[in-house]
Amino acid sequence: MKHRILGVINLIHENDELGPLTQGRCLATVPFGAKYRLIDFALSSMVNSGISKVAVFAHTKYRSLMDHLGSGKHWDLQHRQSGLFILPPLTDDLLEVSRGDLYHFYQQRDYFNRSSLDYIVIARSHMVCNIDFERVLAYHQEQDADITVVCKEHDGPVLGKSRKVKLDADGRVTEIQEHFGRLESNISSMEMYIMRKDLLMDLVETSLAQGQDHLVRHAIFSRLGQLRVFGYRHEGYLGVVNTLASYYQHSMNLLDQDVWKELFFMPGPVYTKVKDEPPTRYAAGSRVTGSLIANGCRIEGTVENSVIFRGVHVEKGAVVKDSIIMQNGYVGQGSFVQYSIMDKDVRVEAGRDIRGAGASPFMAAKRKII
Repeated sequence: MKHRILGVINLIHENDELGPLTQGRCLATVPFGAKYRLIDFALSSMVNSGISKVAVFAHTKYRSLMDHLGSGKHWDLQHRQSGLFILPPLTDDLLEVSRGDLYHFYQQRDYFNRSSLDYIVIARSHMVCNIDFERVLAYHQEQDADITVVCKEHDGPVLGKSRKVKLDADGRVTEIQEHFGRLESNISSMEMYIMRKDLLMDLVETSLAQGQDHLVRHAIFSRLGQLRVFGYRHEGYLGVVNTLASYYQHSMNLLDQDVWKELFFMPGPVYTKVKDEPPTRYAAGSRVTGSLIANGCRIEGTVENSVIFRGVHVEKGAVVKDSIIMQNGYVGQGSFVQYSIMDKDVRVEAGRDIRGAGASPFMAAKRKII
């Protein structure tokens, strides 16, 4: 990359309505796509764009985050000349942790000040996409922008919750509203921002001095008239995954081969923590159609239109349809599961009938044995 850039994945106060799925983990480490975590997409996009230094601003429930990311070797970020840095809050005080992201950026200002990199790209973990940040930076420089916001134009309603953006004919951002606002726009923010490092630090200090501590709501919203804020339109697939309905639907969208190929391989591959598993074993008499199945599974029954994670065992006579079964799940003999999301290690005993309502799938997370 011609201009050196620092990656920041901001997990502070992410909009999270995944209920039981995030009871014991942060949104960034919610399993997705049979063997991945949500954070893998933003992190892989940065690495594929030539970004060799990435800071992850952890917030709460980050034990699984640290376990998943480790030293960053699975993303080739373990070398001395590069690096993955997990930056948790500097205090456990509830009042301090509950403050906005600008406060936490300020607490970690030494990390930014020590960096010699020119630009910063800030992203969230719940925006599931595959994007080339080199193109975004080129657009940022062409427009002589202070801040560039990555946006997505939608043909229909957005299942997840995202900010709405209005652009003028030149691509300049004229208005931003929260998802519940009345702004008439089919363009949403992907919560990805590029700016110079010195501008970010100036916004951090200026906003905090004015009693404001949220990056987008305070530092950017209130300065649209002062700063040159432009919107870069992402043409690829986007999944806004921060509600149960959006998680389910975007998981099901992966069963479309075109979506799967685009999301996981274009413009670059998506990396994740490697776990060596044997190939999935399909027993005689088993039946699998239109499904995404990871390694290490034992399929003896029927699986249709479902996403099956590593180590899942579907017993003989069991039927799984239109469902998501996470790692080490078990579906007992003769059971029927449809329109359901099963968290890790959930067991469905023999002879059970579990059905969601399609758009509102049954969620099994708290109860490990059903």
